[in-house]
Amino acid sequence: MQFVYPQILWVLAALAIPIIIHLFHFRRFKKVYFTNVSFLKEIKEEKSTRNKLRNLLVLLSRLLAFTALIFAFAQPFLSKDNTAKSGKSYVSIFVDNSNSMMASSQDVPLVDKARKKAEEIVNAYEASDQFQIVSHELKASQQRWLNQENTVSAIDEIEINPEVNLLSTILSRQMASFPEDGNHFIYILSDFQKSISDLDIRKDSTLEINLLPIQSVKENNISIDSVWFESVVPSLNQNNKLFVKLNNHGDEVREDIRVSLVQNGQTRPEGTIRLNASSSRIDTINLLFTQPGWQELEVRIDDYPIQFDDSYFLSFNIKDKHRVLSIQASGTNRYMEALFDGLNQFDLESVNLANIKYDKLSENDLIILSGLSSISSGLSGSLKSFIENGGNVLVFPAPTLNIENYNQFLNSLNANSIREWSEQERNVHKINTSEFVFQDVFERVGNNLKLPSTKSNYLFTSFSSRAATPLLQYRDGNHFLSKYQLGKGELFVCAAPLEKDYNDLVLNAEVFVPLLYKMAFATNDENKIAYIIGIDNFTEVNNTTSSNEMIYQVKGEDAFIPGQTNLGATTLINFNNMISRAGQYQLTLDNETKEGLAFNYDRLESNMEYMSKDELNDRYGENVNVLDNILEANLTDIIKEKDKGITLWRWCLILALIFLAIETLLLRFWKV
Repeated sequence: MQFVYPQILWVLAALAIPIIIHLFHFRRFKKVYFTNVSFLKEIKEEKSTRNKLRNLLVLLSRLLAFTALIFAFAQPFLSKDNTAKSGKSYVSIFVDNSNSMMASSQDVPLVDKARKKAEEIVNAYEASDQFQIVSHELKASQQRWLNQENTVSAIDEIEINPEVNLLSTILSRQMASFPEDGNHFIYILSDFQKSISDLDIRKDSTLEINLLPIQSVKENNISIDSVWFESVVPSLNQNNKLFVKLNNHGDEVREDIRVSLVQNGQTRPEGTIRLNASSSRIDTINLLFTQPGWQELEVRIDDYPIQFDDSYFLSFNIKDKHRVLSIQASGTNRYMEALFDGLNQFDLESVNLANIKYDKLSENDLIILSGLSSISSGLSGSLKSFIENGGNVLVFPAPTLNIENYNQFLNSLNANSIREWSEQERNVHKINTSEFVFQDVFERVGNNLKLPSTKSNYLFTSFSSRAATPLLQYRDGNHFLSKYQLGKGELFVCAAPLEKDYNDLVLNAEVFVPLLYKMAFATNDENKIAYIIGIDNFTEVNNTTSSNEMIYQVKGEDAFIPGQTNLGATTLINFNNMISRAGQYQLTLDNETKEGLAFNYDRLESNMEYMSKDELNDRYGENVNVLDNILEANLTDIIKEKDKGITLWRWCLILALIFLAIETLLLRFWKV
């Protein structure tokens, strides 16, 4: 047996006081006159024996009562390992408040039960102990240590939140918060979904980790995993394919899952689909956009009771025209103009080298350099900035050019340099259909596809550090058309001039047309069509003014002013985890919508599969305590017994009351 406060046992020395009083109890005697002294002696001897016995029993009861009371204050306990946790304790409690905790157990949300159990944990410790409450938001304020009263208030403030972190991240935050002194305890109250339970726990003698599973019956959930367009950029007045990936996380076949689409506020059904157990399926929706501008879409399914992943929001911009700028030394390129005249989605502007408007370059989607013998430093710097911010540039060199000047331009863009001019005839042998420019263009690439040939071309270096991706390649391995990634945009370099005297590309419409068409569509300055709450916290917008007084606002389900960092040509927008509800939002400047934003809940918890107690014990049992079946039990008593052993102070109080009762009965009913 051990004691929480063994120093109190020194009070047992005070038990000597009633013993001394009993042994040296002097009384004043009264004279009593009797006629017969022999009768008095007999009565006196009889009463003296009975009085001594009663007094001894009263003394014994009193001593036992005081002893039991002193033991109660010393708080005796029986410990399994004969060790007691004494001193100040620091207790860090994680309460899972992710969307999966909306599931119910006995018609009560799991998050409510988790809050109640967290309060029982707090009540199991002393008023002098310190507590920390952590949830999935991982706020900076959750790193503070609180007293009992403030801790209970912090627990009451926990609500369901769309952010979700892996439990390993949670545990690392908890472990990093402890001071060096005192006893350290960690409690994790969660449903322990397998998708987030990635803990790697090692034995630590200075830390006690407790896992408390709070779970409901597994739900068979259907979720919208992701949504995307077939093309990088949806087109105006064209058939656009939208792909929807659905997941069945249950072990039952689901029939007739209704899919609907909300397009700019108008809802239309898209039919029903069938999903096999524990499987995925990609469905296709055909969309026609007749008006340019920002478009808002929402894909929905009907599924119950888990509904946070039944909607998927998208927001994107449909351009009226894709702007293409063609820069040449003089004149115009009739092949280029003929090509774009037949494509209504494009607006081609042809300018000579002397008439370039440098301040307007950023308004284009694709810039084509054709037949320039040299590139000025001003144009080179402007093109580099244009590419880095998401634009695409296509270069057709001149038959005669300043190689040194061109190499300065190419090197500034981290592209391979020109070695020499070759007049050897070459045929393009290979087309890269895995790249976006030629992806899904041809049903089948075979002998019937006529590829370009050149009578003369430039030869380039082939440094691997320049990371050139071949789009069209000669038989000898040299590149006819190469792609380089730079920042958000791309540089395309052709090895031969565009003139048909050197290059018959313009005569190969089945290659030339999709080449320019998809290069103009492949601009990477397009914003994401969907963001994930808690993960995607940043976006960039192009600055249209040089003013430093720009104040962007986010409007929608929530309205706030985001963090803003001016980076020159762009502004970095930081949402600072201020968006907590999925839906459509607008980034505005002076009440004008600059960008549409669609935020969705994280799908990490869509699979409602939990780790059982046996699985938790098998994986972590050697290094943690797994407290199971706690929903109906009093967690306060369980923790006290765990930390203090079997407490006996209540029994000591009961014994003290019993001995005091015995004393009272002896004094009341034993007459002398």
